[in-house]
Amino acid sequence: MELRPGLKLSSAVCSTEVIVVAGSGDIDLTCGGVAMLMPGAEAGAADAVDGLTEGTMLGKRYCDDDGTVEVLATKPGDGSIGIGQTALSLKEAKPLPASD
Repeated sequence: MELRPGLKLSSAVCSTEVIVVAGSGDIDLTCGGVAMLMPGAEAGAADAVDGLTEGTMLGKRYCDDDGTVEVLATKPGDGSIGIGQTALSLKEAKPLPASD
């Protein structure tokens, strides 16, 4: 799938929906181990892969280890966002500077 910032995608295995924040190119973005769908695409009868059902939380950002792909969850679900069979990690907020 050709990713670009602003692209909206939905899961084929659960209610998860995301918007691509960073990343471009031909990347196999998945949810629950199954390829994510373009808006309006019909989902087939797919089941999530074991080990990729940790869930996705609303309003959280998920990124790969390199920081090249980042997505924002706009709708939560039971599947884990990933690239292929590798789950993306939850992006932690940067600490604010001290205001001593």
